[in-house]
Amino acid sequence: MILSVQKVSKSFSEVQVLKDCSFHIEDYEKAAVVGVNGAGKTTLLRIIMGEITPDEGVCVLSKDKTIGYLAQNAEPDTDATIYEELLSVKQDLIDLEHELRSTELQMKTASSDEEKLSALMERYAELTHRFEMADGYAYKSELTGVLKGLGFTEEEFGKEIRTLSGGQKTRVALGKLLLQKPDIILLDEPTNHLDLRAIAWLENYLLNYKGAVLVVSHDRYFLDKVAGKIIEIDRTKATSFVGNYTDYAAKKEILRAAAINAYLNQQREIKHQEEVIEKLRSFNREKSIKRADSRVKMLDKIERIEKPTDVNTDMHLTLTPRILSGKDVLSVRSLSKSFGAETLFSDLSFEIRRGEHVAIIGDNGTGKTTILKIINELLPADSGTVSLGAGVQIGYYDQEHHVLHTDKTLFDEISDEYPALTNTEIRSTLAAFLFTGDDVQKRIKDLSGGERGRMSLAKLMLSEANFLILDEPTNHLDIASKEILEDALNGYEGTVLYVSHDRYFINRTAHRILELSGQTFTGYLGNYDYYLEKKGENATSDTGAANRNTFFGSAIGSGRTNGSESGNEGKLDWQAQKELQARKRKAENALKKCEEEIDSMETRKSAIDEEMALPEVCTDVAKLSALQKEKEELQEKLERAYAEWESLSESIE
Repeated sequence: MILSVQKVSKSFSEVQVLKDCSFHIEDYEKAAVVGVNGAGKTTLLRIIMGEITPDEGVCVLSKDKTIGYLAQNAEPDTDATIYEELLSVKQDLIDLEHELRSTELQMKTASSDEEKLSALMERYAELTHRFEMADGYAYKSELTGVLKGLGFTEEEFGKEIRTLSGGQKTRVALGKLLLQKPDIILLDEPTNHLDLRAIAWLENYLLNYKGAVLVVSHDRYFLDKVAGKIIEIDRTKATSFVGNYTDYAAKKEILRAAAINAYLNQQREIKHQEEVIEKLRSFNREKSIKRADSRVKMLDKIERIEKPTDVNTDMHLTLTPRILSGKDVLSVRSLSKSFGAETLFSDLSFEIRRGEHVAIIGDNGTGKTTILKIINELLPADSGTVSLGAGVQIGYYDQEHHVLHTDKTLFDEISDEYPALTNTEIRSTLAAFLFTGDDVQKRIKDLSGGERGRMSLAKLMLSEANFLILDEPTNHLDIASKEILEDALNGYEGTVLYVSHDRYFINRTAHRILELSGQTFTGYLGNYDYYLEKKGENATSDTGAANRNTFFGSAIGSGRTNGSESGNEGKLDWQAQKELQARKRKAENALKKCEEEIDSMETRKSAIDEEMALPEVCTDVAKLSALQKEKEELQEKLERAYAEWESLSESIE
């Protein structure tokens, strides 16, 4: 166990944020904290880091373990370049390398003094061993790999950090933290400023990270890939779930259904008892009144179950087109755009039909948002045409929320745009997006990013548009709000074109994907998983074609044209095939048995995790030690089993 959080509570201005929160993180474990905006996720990380003092409880980091933390908008304050800032993490290796070079020079000049030379050679051997153990020969390539993985090009390595955007600075801070390699990393929304390629790289990096990871994120696809444990913060309480986000969501739904059933059953019983009490009192006899009083006392002693609330019912979003557009919604022909010497895209053409949900994806800086702005006539194209079909009415959601007027109040923002609405209708609309009471008099400029997102969605709902153009609509939304938007779009009868880095959102809402790469579009008919599948097939096909071309080129070049060999290529005689099938069946049976053993051990390991999280167990040192020992033994067996599984899988292939 590397981190233990025990009965942590925290309030701000009498508002309880966290109460009796307990959980633990094992060595090398990858865990995630989820919850709605304002649940206390960031507060929890800051308490663990010692930046905030809890009202009650403690956070204990194992002895001699190191911890690193990336805040949501971490921005290094330095005049260094990107490369220099990350290189500073390796200063101990740089110093060691300088000492090695210095020792080499001293050895050259001390060749006549055997005693001094012997001492220098011994010192050099020690330094070399330390340098090799610290992976000194690879630190520069490691640094370059991290920078490129996070989306920086080699041309950007020399940029001064003070000239970067906020998102770029956060990426620098993330890269620096990863290179420091603490025993446990705490990450607060690490994917916010990353494109799809960088997010995929970070997933792979964290999965293979030789330490523990605790991450706060609303990126469900990321959580599915990285997390093996989900810690939910819900109404001040922390609950741990073994598995990734999809596992958690399924278990959560089962628990929610059980809680609702328990609540409804208790309510039925209470109602029944109240009816019996009323009936007994109506008899107006001493004996029946006493029996009624007895039942009242029993009813008073019942521990009332709080009514479960479904967060998805808190915000209401319904998108309804006022009129039906023509079949052809958008036609883009030969579109080009450059900024100075940099060409974003050229000769771009595509069409969108009524009812389609089309997602535009691509790396940061390729021009995705620019395309949406050109369609909305917020930017001119260098060349090309954009044509809207008959009856098309656009509703636009931009990630900077320029559709909002920052000096207006929320109430005025709606009333000025839709003067026909009554005060009650305006307040009802705002309430549907969680703006109630005095909130409606807040100014737009005083809202958080998530609140501005909700306000933009409120205007979008009222627009009655039949063609929605959305730029990063899920930014700053919590998971519950994303699911509401997804359901609204899936029930929407109009047409949707959007830019997003949220792969889970794309998976649930896209019918077609346009990937912007190399200044042009590549189309994929399907959702994000289908896009990945086709990309993988294309990559395999390209590799296979290259291998085949190499093989046949070699054969032709050497003049080998044996017709018999060509005709029987890749075929085995009947006996060889029978032997092959027998070996394959044997390996498949062994593989199945191995998988069953792995499944059994994984199940027991999960059960141990759940047992260790129990309040009566986590305070019992002896019990904890025994469980931890059993878990370590299981882990060793699992590693051997996985190695055997790999070997068997390869033999079958």
